[in-house]
Amino acid sequence: MSMKWIGSRISFVDSKEKTTIIIYPEKKPLVTALMGAWIFMWYGIGITMISAYFMMKLSQQEKLIIVIFMAFWLYYAIRVTRSFLWIMWGTENIKIDAFSFTIKNATKKAGRAKSYYLENIKKFRMELPKAKSLQVSWESSPWVRGGERIEFDYMGKVIRLGQKLSEKDTTLLFNLITKKVEEQIKLKSKKEKQS
Repeated sequence: MSMKWIGSRISFVDSKEKTTIIIYPEKKPLVTALMGAWIFMWYGIGITMISAYFMMKLSQQEKLIIVIFMAFWLYYAIRVTRSFLWIMWGTENIKIDAFSFTIKNATKKAGRAKSYYLENIKKFRMELPKAKSLQVSWESSPWVRGGERIEFDYMGKVIRLGQKLSEKDTTLLFNLITKKVEEQIKLKSKKEKQS
């Protein structure tokens, strides 16, 4: 079993029992460096504001303004730090076996896997935004995680995967996933008939 690549960001290992797919985030060194510098400065601002809150003599109104600002600051500190860590060390891990379709969004090894039983999955489809749309502009930002390109229905919910993939990579991944899911369903049916 050797690792194979489809597209520029997708690798997979295939065996008769299971298929494991890994989707890597897009690597842009300049964007990553700028984002890291922004985070460093953002944390500097937060430390300055916290120290001002505790060390300076402030009126109640000034303290309230700092608390409101720090709520805003904390929201973006968490959001951008998560996106930065995703760009640096994140992966989307997909495992397809005879029973389930498992998705794990991981940063290094941290992340929670969610399994979906194959018999409950309905209708895989590609969700490609229109070129030059607001959605494309929004999702191209490095601050934004998401932009999933493949989705399926599962017990009344829509499950999405394939973050920020190009149209070509989306098509290659879609074809691989649908083929492997069908193979696993047939393999499971064959095993059940034999027993």
